[in-house]
Amino acid sequence: MKQLEMLYEGKAKRVYKTDNPKEYIVSYKDDATAFNGEKKGTISEKGCVNNQMSAILFEKLEKVGVPTHHIELLNERDSLVKAVKIIPLEVIIRNVAAGSMSRRYGIAEGSELKQSILEFSYKDDDLGDPMITESHIYAMDLATVEEVERVKELANQVNVFLLDYFKERGIKLIDFKLEFGVCEEGIVLADEISPDTCRLWDEKTNKKLDKDRFRFDMGDVESVYQEVFGRMTK
Repeated sequence: MKQLEMLYEGKAKRVYKTDNPKEYIVSYKDDATAFNGEKKGTISEKGCVNNQMSAILFEKLEKVGVPTHHIELLNERDSLVKAVKIIPLEVIIRNVAAGSMSRRYGIAEGSELKQSILEFSYKDDDLGDPMITESHIYAMDLATVEEVERVKELANQVNVFLLDYFKERGIKLIDFKLEFGVCEEGIVLADEISPDTCRLWDEKTNKKLDKDRFRFDMGDVESVYQEVFGRMTK
């Protein structure tokens, strides 16, 4: 496997072609952004934590029947993944009210929900990833009914697994974002699962262990990323 030219650079990762057209190399950056790119900075070693954390979780999810794009961890910062066509949807699962949900509906942050909520956003940075309904998805031809149903099934399966996984490590899974892609195997979980894409709070103290510490200048950003990773690798 040989790394070739860069295919794409996003806010948190670079994607490279390889000499196998069915495989890409994803390299995680230390760059951090918030509020649709309005706030920018760097979190030391964030890329290494997010890469290794995502690899651990993808491998565990594969074992419980969730197909992913992950192939193997190459080093602390890089992973080999399946070449997928990303479905232009962000899938948000909410277990506890926080962030935009609290602001949008006037619900106090930390309020327990009677059930988990699944939301869709249109994946478009220029538009600020606006929230959309399934009717929008079909009208805009972003995905088929069958694809959306499969995405929802997998997202809920991921939530069930992650809730228990983090609880065992003294962490509340407040909400998180997923992305999915299509390859010859069908629909697979792609992108990453990390403190960048999840709201994670300490179960006892409600200390925030995620990118909200960067968003809102709460300090201890690097240390909470390392803390989450440390709890996962004890």
